[in-house]
Amino acid sequence: MELIEYCGQPEFIPAINNYQLPDKQAIFSGVPKDAIQSAKSNPDKHPLFLIDKDKLPVFFILHKNQGVEPYSTNEHAILLRSFSTNYAYQGKGYAQASLKLLSPYIREFFPSINEVVLAVNAKNQPAINLYLKCHFQDTNKIVPTDYGQLLIFSKKIK
Repeated sequence: MELIEYCGQPEFIPAINNYQLPDKQAIFSGVPKDAIQSAKSNPDKHPLFLIDKDKLPVFFILHKNQGVEPYSTNEHAILLRSFSTNYAYQGKGYAQASLKLLSPYIREFFPSINEVVLAVNAKNQPAINLYLKCHFQDTNKIVPTDYGQLLIFSKKIK
């Protein structure tokens, strides 16, 4: 398994088009097709997939610079956003595997980054449990939004 940045690879298109999230999960994170479209116009957004052989079970965006600003004052931080696991692969350890690969990936491709931050909806308990299990720390910072309160989590990159 490895993390790969999506740069328009045509072989990814079928998996992107077939990526499914139940409605109760889609309210917390959009599907890759939409997130990739919004990333096209922003060079600070880097769409990534976890690849396992011919499968693309996990998707997320790493967002530098202004993406981090609402959540951290660390200019060497990067925001993890739009994190999701394709419904067909949920419960098989892919989300945890992708988060374990995240620090080495960031060290290699973003060497100036020393922290990952993320915002998770306070009602999304499965995601909160996952982030805690993968050594993210609750910063005790809360950001109110139209969709509910966001809890800010952080993980140092060493």
